[in-house]
Amino acid sequence: MPRDWQIIAIMMSLQESSLRVLANSNVPASLRFPHDGIGSDHDSLGTAQQRPAAGWGTVEQLMDPAYNVRAFYGGPNGPNHGSPRGLLDIPGWQFMSKGQAAQAVQVSAFPELYARWEPEADAIVDALAGGVVASSCLESASDSQSTIQNLNLSQVRKDLLRFAKEGLGGHYIWGGTAFKAWDCSGYVQWIYRQAGINLPRVEQWRVGVRTRNPQPGDLVVQNAQGPNNWGHVGIYAGDGKMYSALNPAVGTLLHPIAWNSDTAYFDLLM
Repeated sequence: MPRDWQIIAIMMSLQESSLRVLANSNVPASLRFPHDGIGSDHDSLGTAQQRPAAGWGTVEQLMDPAYNVRAFYGGPNGPNHGSPRGLLDIPGWQFMSKGQAAQAVQVSAFPELYARWEPEADAIVDALAGGVVASSCLESASDSQSTIQNLNLSQVRKDLLRFAKEGLGGHYIWGGTAFKAWDCSGYVQWIYRQAGINLPRVEQWRVGVRTRNPQPGDLVVQNAQGPNNWGHVGIYAGDGKMYSALNPAVGTLLHPIAWNSDTAYFDLLM
């Protein structure tokens, strides 16, 4: 797909699922498939939050990210043959803004929200195409590390950030805990373990204290799934950024906190 087409699809998925494969508590069968979180919006599933009841596909199909992409684009080789319509099935979509094009497929109740993700989608496409952003992230990590050394941080916080940097470039493996083959909580657990602190495998915020004034090394939680429950976790790096194993598409990187929503912070070192 041309670059602009890729950006539209990633804008859509950032808004719908934060690029996660979401199961749905209303669709018990979806929980049997690998997933990065659990939603509850009607029977919406997968990275595009499309619905079996609307004809987008079976539960098994919609829990497959590759199928989600094919269904979103549609066209002559799409799985739904124009019903529901994918991007390539919509007349004149090439003349729409990227946000309008995403909305034409998704028919969201909040059509204005897709456009806000264009800068992030643009950066992700660059990272996947040639490593441009990945290199920038590593450079930013180095710059950030230099800045952090000048802050009045405890040694354990400096250690946490050093270990977080060591994990950059790791693969995202759902349920994984091995070095550079982990999910988001597996990555956080590994970082803290290297600093001599043992954390639970999941829901690590429960052993910390919520804070509105985070310091580098604190826990960042995002993508709320209910009261005191979040679907994503990472390490606060300072300067509006975090280290995290973000998703299977981009793996483990330093990225803006704003890429995900419903952010809260927890101090585990009190």
